[in-house]
Amino acid sequence: MNLLPVPRSLELTGARVAARAPRERIDGALPPQGYVLRIAEHGVELAGADPAGLFYGRTTLAQLARVHDGALPAGTVRDHPDLAVRAVMLDVSRDKVPTMATLCALVDRLAACKVNQVQLYLEHTFAYRAHPDVHASASPFTAEQIVELDAFCRRRHVELVPNQNCLGHMNRWLVHDRYRALALAPGGFVDPYGISRPPMTLDPANPGSLALVRELLAELLALFTSRRVHVGLDEAWELAGRVDEFIGWVATLRSLPELDGREMLVWGDMVSGRPDLLRRLPDGVTVCEWGYDEGHPFDERCADLAGAGVPFWVAPGTSSWLSIVGRATNARATCRRAAAAGRAHGAAGYLNTDWGDQGHLQQAVVSEPALAYGAAVSWCLETNADLDLAAALSTHVFADPTGRLAEAVLALGDAHRLVTPQFPNLSALTSNLYYPQLPVGRSLTAGLTADELDGVTGCLDEARRSALGARPERADGSLLVDETVFGADLVGLLVRDARARLLVDGRIESVPAPARAGLARELDALVDRYRRLWLARNRPGGLPDSLAWLENLRSAYSTGRTDPAWAGLGTTG
Repeated sequence: MNLLPVPRSLELTGARVAARAPRERIDGALPPQGYVLRIAEHGVELAGADPAGLFYGRTTLAQLARVHDGALPAGTVRDHPDLAVRAVMLDVSRDKVPTMATLCALVDRLAACKVNQVQLYLEHTFAYRAHPDVHASASPFTAEQIVELDAFCRRRHVELVPNQNCLGHMNRWLVHDRYRALALAPGGFVDPYGISRPPMTLDPANPGSLALVRELLAELLALFTSRRVHVGLDEAWELAGRVDEFIGWVATLRSLPELDGREMLVWGDMVSGRPDLLRRLPDGVTVCEWGYDEGHPFDERCADLAGAGVPFWVAPGTSSWLSIVGRATNARATCRRAAAAGRAHGAAGYLNTDWGDQGHLQQAVVSEPALAYGAAVSWCLETNADLDLAAALSTHVFADPTGRLAEAVLALGDAHRLVTPQFPNLSALTSNLYYPQLPVGRSLTAGLTADELDGVTGCLDEARRSALGARPERADGSLLVDETVFGADLVGLLVRDARARLLVDGRIESVPAPARAGLARELDALVDRYRRLWLARNRPGGLPDSLAWLENLRSAYSTGRTDPAWAGLGTTG
């Protein structure tokens, strides 16, 4: 049955009846958020464990009518979720801040897939009253907008949760003189991957760090009805090896009066795989075990958390970032493995993350498949692990009777699998955009061949044709097509870039000037399209920072020179 998610139990007779509004009642004997639908000639009955269960029963009823041309199949549906919390985290700080219309439309789609929580990942994109210098150019969320969005979510049984990093990833603050003294490494540092970074992490020993965090949390949390808050604490690289300071900071935050009565969520990377550290965490802390690649050891990590008695969620991702067109198979595998490990070891929640690292260059359509699949497997893994995702997307997400948009998006999402170089959290097809100073055919792209690039070109061409033949009936249907074609075109440019480099020594400096000029002209046209697509869904703040990634590549094409330290890499490979 083409539903999203597929219910736990479907007993259909094969007959069809006229669609009609259900007679509803609460049945407290059902599992929380569960429902039972009975569809017969004489009418439709819906029993829900609670108001959320009734809401989910209605969404299933609407989907049944959609796939049966407005009629309903006779029979019984029994359903309830595997996991109580099925959340999506939206990165609204790596440069892309969605408009309210964009967010509300997304919340509607997520709620229809039975997602019941949305988190807004914040670094500097909330308009804190006393800190206008930090958010001045970000088109930030205002207090009034948060309150409006919170109410919008609640009407759809979606909990809106604040996610404000309170340790690492504070570079948007620490870059300002006013806050630099709060940094653990005011002069910057080199991360574990050898990349030079600006100051990113607050100094837990500086009283000013705690004062700032308390101020931010007090102002932000007052706007949310949720009794949860995610305080981040991931990738505090400057604290590497300083375990006592990290655990002490966790305990300090947990004891804050601003967090009294709230569940405190933290990312797990600083303590994952360390049962000794897990046991030192204070009560009232829930760890989100994140992993974004198919090989992430969710099962082992969840076993550690359960063994230490620490409440935990699993946190896979959409694999959209650092890829332009996604990594579709990887996203599904990661979402599925996370759901299986979470269910096996007693996770309290599932947080599907959609990040925007390094300019948030991917278009919104790229994340839709993994958002839908993550919603499905976190609701009921048994019936959705082998979900026909293309059919579900076409019917319930894109409203595309041709099926060609889903076909295009999923094909683009696997284009990276056509080449030899594969590594975590990044598509080899886009490395020459993010790091144009690296030679193609070596370093990140060792093993790449012209024949493989020919295969990618064929994939891109076919996906482009499919997208242009699609007819999505969503209100933003033409925008979905434009986003998909843009992704194919940008990756197509990068493939031509890579092929030109393979003809020489791999470096853009060695590509003949006429070839570079041709690439520059193509990129100029793409940049104009990128601006238009950005402003169709997002606020203008952050666009200049995002464009800097494309403009850096444009400079390399026009001058034949690259910045060896671009993106902090500090090397030419």
